[in-house]
Amino acid sequence: MRQGLRRPSPSLVISVLALFMATSGSVYAAKSAKIHGKAIKVKSLPGNRLKPKSIPANRLKPGVLASIPSAAAGAPGVITGLEVDELSLGQVPEAAHADSADFSRHAVDAETALNAVNAVNASKVNGYEAGCLPETELFASACWQTSAADTAVSAPAAAQACAVQGGELPEALQLAAYSQEASLEAGSEWSSDLTTFSGPNAYGVVTVSPSAVLDSVLSTAPRKYRCVFPLLR
Repeated sequence: MRQGLRRPSPSLVISVLALFMATSGSVYAAKSAKIHGKAIKVKSLPGNRLKPKSIPANRLKPGVLASIPSAAAGAPGVITGLEVDELSLGQVPEAAHADSADFSRHAVDAETALNAVNAVNASKVNGYEAGCLPETELFASACWQTSAADTAVSAPAAAQACAVQGGELPEALQLAAYSQEASLEAGSEWSSDLTTFSGPNAYGVVTVSPSAVLDSVLSTAPRKYRCVFPLLR
């Protein structure tokens, strides 16, 4: 005769019910609790599962962004700059260098301005003396003798005398312009301009009068002269 199933005792029913309620409460508590970083396995989350700008820079390994492919290049699941909170970044080296470069540019500008001021007051330019010597004055970017030579000589002798001193005879039109600024010697003075030739060493040279009248006389005739010197020497 087959033995029938025994009905569970009340104590067994109560025990099973208590166990079910305890287990269900744990599951509910696990579901309602908030997952924190310690509960996530290292390297278990791909980059595309992170909220943009949710990672501070100090949580990234140095060089990690430069060492992995870009997600835009077709490599899903990697961390890119979009996931990094840029407010947590300090000043990058290039920005610091930019600040230094800006200061350097201002320093160069200041030095250039200072050099320009010094150049105005300089007595030498590239090793050359700058300025007019005594008994000369600045006119037409050159230094002109303020008075003519004491002795009247031929045009070749006058040109030679100026060359020995490091100067030259003025051009005729320049001498005419200078005559409007200063008094020339009575009669006329030699210029460096030549006119027609009539034979060997027989040629005319342009002279200028105190009233700026240009004329031509034979080079062997005696005339007064003044020399013109370069501003740099």
